[in-house]
Amino acid sequence: MTSQILPAIESVLVLEDNFLIAMDMGEILGALGVKKVHIATTVEKAMEIVAAHPVDFAVLDINLGDETSFAVAESLMARGINFGFTSGYSDLLTLPGHLREIPRIEKPFSEGSLSSLIAAAFRPGNP
Repeated sequence: MTSQILPAIESVLVLEDNFLIAMDMGEILGALGVKKVHIATTVEKAMEIVAAHPVDFAVLDINLGDETSFAVAESLMARGINFGFTSGYSDLLTLPGHLREIPRIEKPFSEGSLSSLIAAAFRPGNP
């Protein structure tokens, strides 16, 4: 089952420290109608992508091994770019208060859960 996401979402940043998971997410996003997926495995690379490319949405893995994606989340918020979190750890990693309302899905994800994450991030009233 392939569903299309909002047509305004043409370019997505995926920040995921596991490259195979990132590639899988890229394939799912392509099936959902995203034209360009930028993959970053580190905060540094994600920041470079956000600075150099137009991004309509971002999917951020919370725990990136030795770092978290919170700095990228802050940068996206400052730029007015919607995003959502993914995590393999339910509530083990506490989100800062101002990021707790950001939509989040747990791994493993599916086309349906990823599509729902994007839809939730664009609902009125989301940060």
